Amino acid sequence: MTRDSTARERASSVSRRSILRAAAGAAGLTLAAPFVNRGRVTLQASSGEGRGTPDADGRVGARQEYSVRCVDLVTGSLVIDMLSPLVISRSIQQRWGPDLAGMTAREEQDFRDSEIDVFHIAVGVGGRDLDDQYHNSLLFVSGHNAFIAARPDLFVRVDSVEDLAGVHGSGRVGIMIGLQTSSHFHSPDEVNLFYGLGQRVSQLTYNSRNMIGNGATERVDGGISDFGVAIVERMNEVGMAVDVSHSGDRTTLDACEISSRPVLFTHSNSRVLSGGHPRTKTDEAIRAMAATGGVMGMTGVRMFVKDREPTTIEDYIDHFDHVRDLVGVEHLGVGSDVDLHGYDDMPADEYEALKGAYKDSYAFRDKIDIEGIDHPKRMFDLTEALIRRGYTDEHIRGILGGNFQRVLGEIWEV
Repeated sequence: MTRDSTARERASSVSRRSILRAAAGAAGLTLAAPFVNRGRVTLQASSGEGRGTPDADGRVGARQEYSVRCVDLVTGSLVIDMLSPLVISRSIQQRWGPDLAGMTAREEQDFRDSEIDVFHIAVGVGGRDLDDQYHNSLLFVSGHNAFIAARPDLFVRVDSVEDLAGVHGSGRVGIMIGLQTSSHFHSPDEVNLFYGLGQRVSQLTYNSRNMIGNGATERVDGGISDFGVAIVERMNEVGMAVDVSHSGDRTTLDACEISSRPVLFTHSNSRVLSGGHPRTKTDEAIRAMAATGGVMGMTGVRMFVKDREPTTIEDYIDHFDHVRDLVGVEHLGVGSDVDLHGYDDMPADEYEALKGAYKDSYAFRDKIDIEGIDHPKRMFDLTEALIRRGYTDEHIRGILGGNFQRVLGEIWEV
């Protein structure tokens, strides 16, 4: 894409937001007042690109209608999803290729239409041994750097507070590089190495035990090792965020005690409401995270939200209410733990292989996604649900991205 066409994209984005704000004014909307939904905006549903069943127009899903207030909040806010890979399906990854040459125009437009400004794209990178984990982590980070280099018209790497502030309205989508493990840190010096390659967030453990601490599904609930203390201290020193979303309870609490900077739960939920799922967080852990100044991104993964059916978007919003009432709305954000289209529309063989890679304690049911927040415009549905619950505009802007923007500013400042 040429520089002129990039400029046209940015102008179009600004123009759209101006029109929506004008529409809000014409509707007589008082944006600070909850539950005021006079005036509606209909948005075209995004294409599933082969995922799901298309309608008569060849698109997956129907046209989606939202209040003007909702649309204005989403398009007018910095929106951060603190856990959303660019794509989960391996077959789609292969089609895209290392330079994204196989990405379709519709898939590109889905990223833009989502109004998500920043994607934290961390995944759990495994391996047979420490060397393999290190190698795979290098491949993951370098692969995303390659995506960004190949498509500077679409993507920009988010390294700093200034990058966060500048991505909204830029016409580009921010990629925040992170990993859902720190097994690639064989010594504190490798924290510096990966920071230099662009990594800005690191989850201490995935579900299992590593040299740093214990994961959420380990048989024994151990804490952070002496080696892990050195890793956390170096992460604090360079300004890399400490994430313990998948960590065990003791490792989570230890991280909150050891870290001199805020600790993040980029993607988790309340254990009280989930029915005791080990991948969710106790009230004690949520309070400890909040005491560090951290933020918790709520996931829409079905079994993390509720242990029985029906499981709906309202059950998901219950988790926001619980954390708000426990520690305050300033500690709330979004970490959806899905890509733009969710899990349930993946090819059947990939879907079953994904489920089979986890312990029985993950308690998968027929579906992983929750209807209404399993599509590219899910931030609009989330915002509409928060409006229904009486959250103010200021609170919603914080949840959509402002709270993570604030805390990352504190962590990344060196």
